[in-house]
Amino acid sequence: MTMRLPGMTVMKNKKIPMRQCVGCREMKAKKDMIRVIKTASEDETESQILLDATGRKNGRGAYICQNSECLAAAIKSKGLERSLKMPIPQEVYDVLTKEMEELETR
Repeated sequence: MTMRLPGMTVMKNKKIPMRQCVGCREMKAKKDMIRVIKTASEDETESQILLDATGRKNGRGAYICQNSECLAAAIKSKGLERSLKMPIPQEVYDVLTKEMEELETR
């Protein structure tokens, strides 16, 4: 049993949420990564794949490091396709690459 004195504050260790990058497969803090989501849709052909910079949008998500090398590795290994459980057309990869380059330049 621990005894606390009046006015004494107890510091709790806050757990940092960790996620695995689908490109490099490293575990990193969730806030240091970008979420790629597949929006929910009844028809699989109407689902969209987007970068979710806020990390709060609805949909099935996969996490990726904030660099284009990890995105290239995820494309090559089909890590995004496995995580999102759907085939991803090349046009979507092109858009994701462009958006990632814009994020890197900020």
